[in-house]
Amino acid sequence: VQLQASGGGSVQPGGSLRLSCAASGRTFSSYAMGWFRQAPGKEREFVATQSWSGITTDYADSVKGRFTVSRDNPSNTVYLQMNSLKPEDTAVYYCAAREGLRSRRVSQYNYWGQGTLVTVSS
Repeated sequence: VQLQASGGGSVQPGGSLRLSCAASGRTFSSYAMGWFRQAPGKEREFVATQSWSGITTDYADSVKGRFTVSRDNPSNTVYLQMNSLKPEDTAVYYCAAREGLRSRRVSQYNYWGQGTLVTVSS
């Protein structure tokens, strides 16, 4: 499966952005999806993940209550709604896919999008 992330940009603290990740391939609905981010000089870290069915989700503590992951299987798209953004949310955001169960681990994802930059600054 090929992934294309979009929707990044610059926003002031407290603002919102919605990231999208469009997937190619006929079996998108069988993949668990994840969102990760990487700030300059830091390792890539887990943000959110959702099961293939969309029923279960998991969030990093740092974004819980502010970010929401969702998916639309018919359109092969997964979203990350980001509200109440903080400067520490500044990073390149990546979407990823894996067959099987959702996971927080970077190493367990087989497919990655190219990343989209989110900058939160006043």
